Amino acid sequence: MAGSGGLAGGAGGGQGTVGGPGAALRASRAPVLFAALVLGAYCLCALPGRCPPAGRVPAPAPARAEPPRASRSPGAPGLPVASGSGRRRFPQALIVGVKKGGTRALLEFLRLHPDIRALGSEPHFFDRCYERGLAWYRSLMPRTLDGQITLEKTPSYFVTREAPRRIHSMSPATKLIVVVRNPVTRAISDYAQTLSKTPGLPSFGALAFRRGLGPVDTAWSAVRIGLYAQHLDNWLRYFPLSRFLFVSGERLVSDPAGELGRVQDFLGLKRVVTDKHFYFNATKGFPCLKKAQGSGRPHCLGKSKGRPHPRVPEAVVQRLRAFYRPFNRKFYQMTGQDFGWD
Repeated sequence: MAGSGGLAGGAGGGQGTVGGPGAALRASRAPVLFAALVLGAYCLCALPGRCPPAGRVPAPAPARAEPPRASRSPGAPGLPVASGSGRRRFPQALIVGVKKGGTRALLEFLRLHPDIRALGSEPHFFDRCYERGLAWYRSLMPRTLDGQITLEKTPSYFVTREAPRRIHSMSPATKLIVVVRNPVTRAISDYAQTLSKTPGLPSFGALAFRRGLGPVDTAWSAVRIGLYAQHLDNWLRYFPLSRFLFVSGERLVSDPAGELGRVQDFLGLKRVVTDKHFYFNATKGFPCLKKAQGSGRPHCLGKSKGRPHPRVPEAVVQRLRAFYRPFNRKFYQMTGQDFGWD
C-alpha cells in the first residue's frame, strides 16, 4: 500500500503543471471509487433475480411411469406419477426458508418419496412474480394424482413481507416448512456464496458492522435473514403455529433420516425416506443419497454446496453471537424448540 502511494505521488508531481490540483483530487478519489464499484457489484449480486419469462417456465423433473392406481395394495407407498398423468395443483406444502439453511438438501431428500412431486427450480412466485397470476403459478407445477403432494421451495419467501398474505390468499391450509440454521454460520455461508461470484468484496466484518467498528448492520441481507423471530412474527399474523414445521439445518446434516421422519409426519405421509437412503460423505462434510431419484447411482449436492467458508476473526463471530442471542431465545420461545445455537 505504501508503494502504491509513492507511485501515485510521483505521477502527481510529474504532471503538476498540467493537471494541477484537479489531478491530485482525482487521484485521491480513486480508492473511494474502487470501493464503491466493488460494493455496487455486491449489491447487484445480492439483489433478487428476475421473474422468468412467461413462455419459459421451469420444467418438472422427469418421473418414472406409474402403474394404474387401482393396482396398488392398501397402505403401500405410491410410485412417482408420469409427467402426463394426473393434474396440476397448487402446492399443499411450501419450503419457505431460509437461504443457506439446507433447503436444497431437504428438497432433494424429499423427492425420493413416491407421494411427493416437487418443482426442482425456485419459481419465486410469491416474492418476484406475483403479478403473473395464480393460473401461471399452477402451470409450473408437476402433475399429481390424488393422494400425492405438490411441493415447491423458494427460501426468500420467509423474509418477504408480502409472502404470508399472498400464500394465505391462495390457501390458508398450506403447510409451511422452514429450515433454520445458526444465524452466524448462515450469514458466513451467505457471504461465502456471494464472494465466490464477486471476488474482491470487503471483508465479512466490514459488511456486518457499520463502518467496520459500529453496531451490527441489519440492513445487510446476510445479517437480516437470521432475525428469525422478527420474520416469524409477520407470518403468524396469517398462519397459526400449527401450520409450520421448523427443521434444524444442523440436524439435517447430523441426522438426516430423523429430520426427514419429522417432515414426512408433518405432511401426513408414511415414513418411506429413512436412514437406508443416506451415507455420510466425509469429503463434502454432509450426507449424500445412496440412490438419486430415477437413478441407481449415489448422488451428492453440487460443488456449490458445502463450499469452504472464508476465515472470519473470532472477535467478529463472538460479536455476532451476542447480537443474535436475544433474537434466538425469542425464536425458541415462539416455536417451542431449542436449536442449541447459544
